[in-house]
Amino acid sequence: MKKIIYSLAIASLLISCKSAQTTNVTPEVSVNIDLNNIKDDKVMVTVLPTASTEDVITFNIPKTVPGTYSTDNYGRFIENVKAYDVKGNTLAVAKMDDNTWRISGAKKLSKVTYWVNDTYDTEVSGGMGGKDVFSPAGTNIDPNCFMINTHGFVGYFSDKKEVPYTLTVNHSDQLFGATALVDTDASNAVDTFKLPRYATLVDHPIMYTKPDYTTFKVGDMDILISVYSPTGKFNAKSITPAMEKMMNAQKKFLGPINNTKKYAVLVYLSDMMKSDAKGFGALEHTTSTTVVMPEMMPADQMDEQLKDIVSHEFFHIVTPLGIHANEIHYFDFNAPKMSKHLWMYEGVTEYFANLFQINQGLITEEEFYGRMADKIHQASGMNDTMPFTQMSANVLTTPYKDQYLNVYQKGALIGMCVDMIIREKSNGERGILDLMQKLNNEYGINKPFKDEELFDKIVSLTYPEVGEFFKTYVEGPTPIPYEQFFKKMGITQSETKIPGNVFIKGQTPNITVNQATKEIIVLPGIELPEFYGVLGIKNGDIITGINGKNYNLDNIYDMISASQNWKENDPITVSLKREGKALEVKGNVKLPYEQAVGYKATDDSKKALKDAWLKG
Repeated sequence: MKKIIYSLAIASLLISCKSAQTTNVTPEVSVNIDLNNIKDDKVMVTVLPTASTEDVITFNIPKTVPGTYSTDNYGRFIENVKAYDVKGNTLAVAKMDDNTWRISGAKKLSKVTYWVNDTYDTEVSGGMGGKDVFSPAGTNIDPNCFMINTHGFVGYFSDKKEVPYTLTVNHSDQLFGATALVDTDASNAVDTFKLPRYATLVDHPIMYTKPDYTTFKVGDMDILISVYSPTGKFNAKSITPAMEKMMNAQKKFLGPINNTKKYAVLVYLSDMMKSDAKGFGALEHTTSTTVVMPEMMPADQMDEQLKDIVSHEFFHIVTPLGIHANEIHYFDFNAPKMSKHLWMYEGVTEYFANLFQINQGLITEEEFYGRMADKIHQASGMNDTMPFTQMSANVLTTPYKDQYLNVYQKGALIGMCVDMIIREKSNGERGILDLMQKLNNEYGINKPFKDEELFDKIVSLTYPEVGEFFKTYVEGPTPIPYEQFFKKMGITQSETKIPGNVFIKGQTPNITVNQATKEIIVLPGIELPEFYGVLGIKNGDIITGINGKNYNLDNIYDMISASQNWKENDPITVSLKREGKALEVKGNVKLPYEQAVGYKATDDSKKALKDAWLKG
């Protein structure tokens, strides 16, 4: 999973078909989702279980799903659960908690029905806080787009999690179901998917929209890109070239690792002017990823965001798809036991998402150092003495869950340091990618490892120094001395000035919006950056245009995006309204700057080793 906190500052501105009455005699659970009949923004699901030998069983909707590392209680979106025998008589159903229903007389059970509500309509923060489900892990029920994260629609019985599942979806023949699954039904209005077990079912999302997709090959892997854009601002054809270039570079970087033959990218673009998804980022699955981004984002920013987000998720085909612990392979959706190796599942994945870009020439050496420096800065704001393995194993509970976002910062830096150690000890011949390839060969998709044995296995494949690093900096409370590891590659710390944005500092905006008039207002009562003073812009002024382009709430993202490209002393003209009167101010851009720690290569004697690290 990758969360993008991109929305927080802007958000502060935008203040079933009837099943036959017969016993299911096949050794599988059959599920029907009827998308043709929406009632009060809900759809019906019908489940036909296998025969039960127990008189009392439970029916469960996941509390937590892999990749989210949060307690989301998807059962709270389920209503009116009913159980029937073969004659259509109801059986006793008792709700035990948000996610569990007890069914009595289960030996007679023929089917279970219930209604599913979606998560997008109720979002306030998109999973960035409070009780919202993180949008890429959420669900949408709309005639124009159904986001079927299957864990939000399909449940499991306590006595039959490991039996095969058949999922049938009835839908309009005008909609296309984008997924990595294979549809075994020839009809344009019915899709049927066969899965070996429940965990595989919930690992495969489906997005139903009017057909807007592209396909291409990366090596021998089939890639599907499907896009839902409510106004048509974006389409699959427009974003595919960047995705295809990136994925080909990733596959070249990965080399022989080849864990899947098909991969789907499902892109949902949210309408920020309506009750819609608000949590931006992506959720990985073993053969696909769900992406949610704001449709109002400018095209150049969309390309950059998708490149970083999808590259992260695509690298999950290495871990946890190919390399994972028992805790993930046999995941308990309602009483999960978490693995202690988030440093690998999310951290190494995030490190690869940056390393491959310098390796394949997509970014410069300086840009790569800048990204790592930013991660060091972000990690410094987290609890740097909390052992990473301890945080990982307890990530669902306080205080550990508050440190989760550090998996993308310190987790990636742990991967970088391990890479540096292996490069140094092997004289540049091997790195962490070589290690992950060996682990993938040792384990693979169907062979999990024991959580407590991974570090010893890694040391056996690398060097004792890697084990010492894990013991001291990953299992222990000692902060990582990053400058010592950079020094191994001939890189030293340097001070640098980083230009900021004139409208937003961090997550704190200098502007706000009048919802009624859609006007963009310079925040009253705050100290403004120099940019405003040199142009004569005052607190409370209304910005109506910049450099001849008009702006309001509808295109505020465009304004902020354009400002990202401003350079110091660029000429600028700002149109304003002040106390009801229109005026225009002209001058030169003065950007806010912050002192930051950076890195640069200074030791030529380590150049060969550094080049092996970044380009090998």
